[in-house]
Amino acid sequence: MSKKVIIGNWKMNPFTSKEAEKLFSGVAENISDIKKTEVVICPPFIYLEKLKKLSKKIILGAQDAFSGDVGAFTGEVSAGMLYSVGARYVILGHSERRALGENNSDINKKIKSALDAGLRPILCVGESVRDENHGYFNLVKAQLEECLAGVSKTIISKVIIAYEPVWAISTTPDRKDATSDDCREMAIFIKKILSDKFSAEAGKIRIIYGGSVNEKDAGDFLKNGGVDGLLPGRASLDAKKFTEIVKICEALEK
Repeated sequence: MSKKVIIGNWKMNPFTSKEAEKLFSGVAENISDIKKTEVVICPPFIYLEKLKKLSKKIILGAQDAFSGDVGAFTGEVSAGMLYSVGARYVILGHSERRALGENNSDINKKIKSALDAGLRPILCVGESVRDENHGYFNLVKAQLEECLAGVSKTIISKVIIAYEPVWAISTTPDRKDATSDDCREMAIFIKKILSDKFSAEAGKIRIIYGGSVNEKDAGDFLKNGGVDGLLPGRASLDAKKFTEIVKICEALEK
């Protein structure tokens, strides 16, 4: 079985390279004894090359990638470029990207491009609201099926699925706290959809939770949420809090 994984999504933070190096080093210094947990940090891509030199313990990821390789695509960064500067994972389909107009077809192309480049995609799925008729299950099912369309069974194990209920994210107006029960319910559903699509290979796909998780509820989600790891956002911008989440995960693996 693959290791549990804790993935920090820094989003568009911090403001300077110096701050990024300080935050990254603060995490690296405190996880030297971590053996059973995979630790990934996804900073803004401009910091990747510098951070790569600071720690071999932390795996680097990116927060997005373009679906093309090279060409006249002003402002875009390809998966191959990200791999060349040290990224090994890439977050795709995050709700904040979807809010800017990205759709399942766009994400599908990015996933295939990322896999071709040697990156491991972290596919974010999740509903904006939980309606009484449980329509959110159909939404997540469509996200999974459309985003993973055409992905081979032989490489699907490289993909991580991050369940990210938009209604629980810190930047969502009138947000609500998700519970480990909410998480477990969706994790079971996601596993069923993946099993129908990828058969036995679905058992190798890690499912993680990413709805404003922090050091206070990390243990509950890891123990009772039916997931293989976490995707903290705001908590990953505090070296002490992020390290605590990693150590909680590590302790549960003993």
